[in-house]
Amino acid sequence: MSTVTTTSDLIDQLYLSEGKAEIVDGRIVEMSPTGDYPSSASGLIYSSLLNYCRHFGGRAYTDNAGFLVNLPNRKSFSPDAAYYTGPRGKMKFLPEPPAFAVEVRSEDDYGPAGERQMAAKRADYFSAGTLVVWDVDVESDDVVRVYRSTAPDEPTIYRRGELAEAEPAVPGWKMPVDEIFE
Repeated sequence: MSTVTTTSDLIDQLYLSEGKAEIVDGRIVEMSPTGDYPSSASGLIYSSLLNYCRHFGGRAYTDNAGFLVNLPNRKSFSPDAAYYTGPRGKMKFLPEPPAFAVEVRSEDDYGPAGERQMAAKRADYFSAGTLVVWDVDVESDDVVRVYRSTAPDEPTIYRRGELAEAEPAVPGWKMPVDEIFE
């Protein structure tokens, strides 16, 4: 006899995960810890978003926050940094996707398989209602690729010496790309 795992069961199991994880394709997908550069970059982006929120509203979230979604193949996200304007989750996961999600590449996010996974995750973000996704690559000259739900295959690219943005998800916010490397 087989058992059927419901979305509610999976969310309950996700709360018990001992590390960063998401619900994808009906199972919990755990994510390994990341290295120095990706962790530092996501923290610096979060810090910039937090400063913006103090002045203009919304909430900034660090790596490991859980955002629930209701897609056929995905029930949650855990971006590396995020900006959110939806209802609070209190002690539970946030009940909606972030307006802006940051995905900082780790070692496993390169090559053809990594590119396919990154593209699929961006498509999921947009299907769930996220407006803007940053693909941050600290190993590339094209450091920040800004993907928008209105043009998901046409990123705006920002390099060192430039100001990256997340319009329209985070109105007026800009971050110097160089600050991602501090």
